[in-house]
Amino acid sequence: MSNLIVPSSKEPGSNGNRLVVTPESAGWSHVGFEVYTLAEGQSLHKETGGNELCVVLLSGKATVATQNKTWEHIGQRMSVFEQMAPYSVYVPPGDSVRIAADTELEIAICSAPGKGTYEARLISPEDVAVEMRGTGDMERQVNNILPESAQADSLLVVEVFTPNGNWSSYPPHKHDQNNLPDETYLEESYYHRIKQEGGFAIQRVYTDDGSLNETMVVKDGDVVLVPRGYHPVSAPPGYDLYYLNTMAGPVRTWKFQDDPDHAWLKSK
Repeated sequence: MSNLIVPSSKEPGSNGNRLVVTPESAGWSHVGFEVYTLAEGQSLHKETGGNELCVVLLSGKATVATQNKTWEHIGQRMSVFEQMAPYSVYVPPGDSVRIAADTELEIAICSAPGKGTYEARLISPEDVAVEMRGTGDMERQVNNILPESAQADSLLVVEVFTPNGNWSSYPPHKHDQNNLPDETYLEESYYHRIKQEGGFAIQRVYTDDGSLNETMVVKDGDVVLVPRGYHPVSAPPGYDLYYLNTMAGPVRTWKFQDDPDHAWLKSK
């Protein structure tokens, strides 16, 4: 298996954990990512430390509390493939969060270094800009949970629904250099879910010089790490694809460069 793939555990741990990516385990400096599956009535407590968090309710309903705020019985979708925007909670560094499952619950916790600039807040579905990106067999739905226009110190969080037979993160693009105004360095993780049992997706991660060039078979629940390079995704016929992106870097701006060999596809 590629060292860029981090698989989920088949069964959750005692605290519901299915997957953990830390900056140390990924070999980078900013992005952390965790997934938990909680049974109804189960709860999870997390201290933020020096990080800011974006807690995304992937499916199910929960009561979420930080040190000073509580949001009761939030959540509406029971599967990510309902494609409606999720409820999320932003939590600053120096705080804590407790998530109590009101139903069976799947949550993602996206993290990156924070400065404490912003207070904890609810991100409701009404706060999430939904857009269709691409055309034809490059079309996909993008839910902008924590985009560049939203308040955060480091984190950028977005989820994408790619219909079976379509390509996503396409034409291929990269964001691995601090070269404003043209490009920023952003580490990125892809948390993949596949609707049909036994399905798969394909993701390629590659650089111009070929020093990184991997094409991976991605299964349901896998995380793909993108430390650098271009990173297109394909949803094969028959297998609808969801993924959650977490990005962070030294500058909170998403500026990317298309692969010049394939940039012409934007005019297709």
